[in-house]
Amino acid sequence: PPYPTSLAALDAFKSVTPDSLQYLISDLFENITLFSNRIVDAEYEEKDGQYLVSFSTMSEKFRSDSLGKSTDLPINDYLDIGIFAQPEKGEDLGKPILYQRVKVTRAENDYQFTVSEKPSSVGIDPYHYLVDRITDDNTKKLSN
Repeated sequence: PPYPTSLAALDAFKSVTPDSLQYLISDLFENITLFSNRIVDAEYEEKDGQYLVSFSTMSEKFRSDSLGKSTDLPINDYLDIGIFAQPEKGEDLGKPILYQRVKVTRAENDYQFTVSEKPSSVGIDPYHYLVDRITDDNTKKLSN
């Protein structure tokens, strides 16, 4: 057949996925995995033409069964975090000033970065790659 079966496609994903990311196959394709990622607090301070950006996050992970019963899972995942410039009119996020993937192993995390461009907002999984219970709290406008 011109298209592989779903099991063959899943096996193909598994064969090219590094060991450190095999958990994603289970989370994304074999189980119902949900996240709750949110920015708790965010601020910046300007100093000598640089901007010190500080923000706190909360991350939780759940597995649901076919009836919707959720079970808490320990978080031990790579998540994207970002600092964004002022967005263009009609856009939610501006261009990324800083964007990186971090290993999250605790529910509560604090981050601090110095950037050279004035920041407008921060986010955790800001582009919503993961299935999140509430996506509106993944980003937050910065205050100074």
